[in-house]
Amino acid sequence: MKTRQDVIDFCLSFDDSYEDYPFDDFNWTVMRHKSNKKMFAAIYEHMGKIWVNVKCDPNISHLWRSTYESVVPAYHMNKFHWNSIILDSSVPTCDIKIMIDDSFELTKSKKRKV
Repeated sequence: MKTRQDVIDFCLSFDDSYEDYPFDDFNWTVMRHKSNKKMFAAIYEHMGKIWVNVKCDPNISHLWRSTYESVVPAYHMNKFHWNSIILDSSVPTCDIKIMIDDSFELTKSKKRKV
């Protein structure tokens, strides 16, 4: 993945997702669940690169950060639960997709126990 649109298109491939621009700054694209309105990805340009914030299991967020220099504690987010992926071609697309998919799963509505 190299562009904002690549990330948006992948995020829209999930059922129950939509694209949102909730801020006055249209640099920020937020991908949300239709069912609960929770964000699972934030896409923006920062320091001349496209960045993607994704929610992570706190037990593996450090693993991604130690594997790739371009995965860092999330910009403008809780550093324990969120990572930023900098799209500079150093993180393979398959791993970017895994991180986005994990974020989608972590933020979707939970099924209630009966």
